[in-house]
Amino acid sequence: MKILVVGSGGREHALCWKIAQSPMSDELYCAPGNGGIAQHATCVPIKAEDIEALGDFAEQNRIDLTVVGPERPLIAGIADHFRSRGLTIYGPSAAAARLEGSKAFANEVVERAGVPGKRFDVFDDPADARDYVRDRGAPIVVKADGDAAGKGVTVAETVDDALEAIDRCMVEKAFGSAGERVVIEEFLEGQECSIKVFTDGETVVPMVPSQDYKRIYDGDEGPNTGGMGCYSPVPVVTPKVLKWAIDQVLQPTVRQMAADGTPYTGTLYAGMILTDDGPRLLEYNCRFGDPETQVVVPRLEGDLVELLLATVEGRLHEVEASWRDERAVCVVCASSGYPLTYETGKEISGLGEVAGLEDVMVFHAGTKRVGRRYFTDGGRVLGVTALGSTYEQATDRAYKATGQIYFEGMYFRTDIAERAAGCD
Repeated sequence: MKILVVGSGGREHALCWKIAQSPMSDELYCAPGNGGIAQHATCVPIKAEDIEALGDFAEQNRIDLTVVGPERPLIAGIADHFRSRGLTIYGPSAAAARLEGSKAFANEVVERAGVPGKRFDVFDDPADARDYVRDRGAPIVVKADGDAAGKGVTVAETVDDALEAIDRCMVEKAFGSAGERVVIEEFLEGQECSIKVFTDGETVVPMVPSQDYKRIYDGDEGPNTGGMGCYSPVPVVTPKVLKWAIDQVLQPTVRQMAADGTPYTGTLYAGMILTDDGPRLLEYNCRFGDPETQVVVPRLEGDLVELLLATVEGRLHEVEASWRDERAVCVVCASSGYPLTYETGKEISGLGEVAGLEDVMVFHAGTKRVGRRYFTDGGRVLGVTALGSTYEQATDRAYKATGQIYFEGMYFRTDIAERAAGCD
């Protein structure tokens, strides 16, 4: 098979790494890819949002399967475009991807589906949103309704913080059109986790749960990022909790989407919070998570391509996903100043030494390769993933490997997977 992966981050590197191991993968391409992905796939200089050019490439090169990593092309309708050209693609339609593309749409769907969620209201006028916040008080959550690349959510500890978040979205247009409407939700307290599934619009096949770290600094301090690390499995997500999430959240949502005439196929990602009153849904994403994919995919036994094909062909009921027992921990190495202003072009050293470490994988997120040398080319630069029989072993391996890598201004959190310590 000829396979194309769309995207350029650590998620796409992990997907390419796993797909390249499949006996079904004869030729693998990634558009646009990055320096690390080039180890496994032929990188094609087409941006992930250039849907027309990607379709042309897939058609001209007779690509058998396209796998989309980022949310933006999915929200923009890449799956619809490919299918209209008779091309096979893994990912939801634009109508179904609104589960991530519009927080208001997602809340309305889960409300109809009877999914335990949270109280919310939607506002198009900043004055009305401000009045609502003053009336409700804080803590409270303000979200840009549209896709803001994971950065449009503010957990406001005070009313003033919430008012600033509203102005940032709706007045200052910090997130462009994504912030023209805001969703204001009740604040829920508890441990968060990510539960992802493969679904063909009817059958749901769970992946292993993971927990990521959004804040830039140790102790969950500082601004939100795209994710500074993660681990899997998650001790608080017991088999009972996972079954509840599938039966009461994900499966009802899939059924509701089908009943609404917008069947959902691909990866459905539920961000959950485990409150004292039980699990609640926070939000949906329409794709593999990043960096969560970097701990989920390494734990997958067997052939990822088989699962992807079964999903797009509507026969997930015929296959099973099996998972390794090992723990997985991923530490993200970021550029100094991320998620705000940062420099690129810093040479990365130590990758060769780390390549020989047992059960360690380095997934490139923002790199470029010049000859045999690698340079930083983004805010999140690398994801260092390690497997181990215990959380302690996996964490030690991940940080040992991270300690051997260097680039000027390199920053990483030092508390990834601490919540799981002693839970083996």
